[in-house]
Amino acid sequence: MFLTSPLTPSRRDLLKLAAVSALLPRLARSAEAQEGQPFSFDALSEEMRAAAAQPWAPPSPPQGWWGELDYDGYRMIRFRDEEARWQDQPDLWRLQAFHMGWLFPEPVRLFDVTDGTVRELAFTTHDFEYSNALEGRVPADSALPGVAGFKLNWPLNSPDRMDEVVSFVGASYFRALGRENVYGASARGVALNTWLQTPEEFPRFSRFYVAHQGETATIHAVLEGPSVMGAYRFVVRPGNATEMDVTARLFFRSAVEELGIAPLTSMFLFSGQNRADFDDYRPNVHDSDGLRIVRADGDIIWRPLDNPGRLASSYFSESAPRSFGLYQRDRSFESYQDPGARYDLRPSIEVVPQGDWGNGFVRLVEIPTALEANDNIVAFWVPQQKVQAGEAREFSYTLRWGDLLPDFEGPLAVVTETRAGAGGVSGIEALENARKFAVHFKGGKLGALPADAELEPVVTVSSGHVVTAIVEKLPETGDWRVILDIGAERDATVEITMHLAGYDERLTETWAYQWVNV
Repeated sequence: MFLTSPLTPSRRDLLKLAAVSALLPRLARSAEAQEGQPFSFDALSEEMRAAAAQPWAPPSPPQGWWGELDYDGYRMIRFRDEEARWQDQPDLWRLQAFHMGWLFPEPVRLFDVTDGTVRELAFTTHDFEYSNALEGRVPADSALPGVAGFKLNWPLNSPDRMDEVVSFVGASYFRALGRENVYGASARGVALNTWLQTPEEFPRFSRFYVAHQGETATIHAVLEGPSVMGAYRFVVRPGNATEMDVTARLFFRSAVEELGIAPLTSMFLFSGQNRADFDDYRPNVHDSDGLRIVRADGDIIWRPLDNPGRLASSYFSESAPRSFGLYQRDRSFESYQDPGARYDLRPSIEVVPQGDWGNGFVRLVEIPTALEANDNIVAFWVPQQKVQAGEAREFSYTLRWGDLLPDFEGPLAVVTETRAGAGGVSGIEALENARKFAVHFKGGKLGALPADAELEPVVTVSSGHVVTAIVEKLPETGDWRVILDIGAERDATVEITMHLAGYDERLTETWAYQWVNV
């Protein structure tokens, strides 16, 4: 949902916002009363609580020449590097803005918080460069009512280069980078009624209050929507894995069928389990290849992502999970063969809850797509108790963005690969209504065991049955592989879990998969 760079936003980055570009109501410009006054997260929260008690009234559409911009016109606009804010500050943070227009019609207002005091950041057409067809047609030094969003730069990869670290643009979407990463998966402030019969709602961040000190940036945001008002705090620390401590205070004007906390969005087109469905020279195309959940007891679930034939939704019942996230485990360039997209450099995102989130579900939504331009993967936490009108809820968590490589030295072997194909014995006619899965495990105590070790594949299947289960050690790599043939009736949705056990203990992560026999 973001621009890949200020110079060349891709059609993929921009078209992903089409679903959330409807005009949303705005708050009164009550923040102006805070100009020159001390800033407080608690005061902002109380403002949102009061706003949630008022009716939601849509505004008139914004007026201005930027409302006529289309895709081609919008991509001809870039922020001038020399106009970056905070260049006179002693630390190394720099702020740049995204222009209004096309899919970003509503103004977002930015405020600088220095020494605890608020000052609004004003922007004019002088801050932007307008090229090609727009050159000479945009009013010079004309004041803008706001911007579409912003990004923060910091010397993440090299002391002499200002790299983009985090950006916020479009509804409540944002994303960040760890060291040597390129943009891929993104996050949202909140998800409301995602892919239910009830229409999904996309609240937006309409105001930001940004402070910086040393190697830390702190961002406060106002979330507004028909059903919810919110006050957010993001504390950003760049590094090998960039960390963001998030506090979300939500005040509900209306009941919500399903609340999604810490929602993550990504793209999965194909890999080893559905490679045959795509006529493409590249071996894999995805921003993320799996959902990882660390349960309260330390068990780890690895759910390879899929691009299903029809909409798929999986709920993982959890009580106070340690973490969950969308991961890009495969870091080999040879696995993607794409020097332009560099899928091998896309960041993983881990959500680490702070405090006790209680009972609920990690929900994974997989949407069929034929194009890598579409983000088709969503994952988030669903509290067990539904939200009622007038409620207030607070959630705190840490987001970690980076390579987040698996721990092969830990006690549990790690899933490194999932492949799938026709069921039955290779080389002869396929077994009808069956699917073969090959799951590779690496590391842990399992890695040191000999090939004749007594191991048991512990497999559970709902709406289907196990035809065969074979365990073997691959002498070429030292990895272990489990071959499963699963049978099911036509059109069945089959849930499968599997781990390896031996010597009275669990030896691997739990591999989970949903197969729809279409």
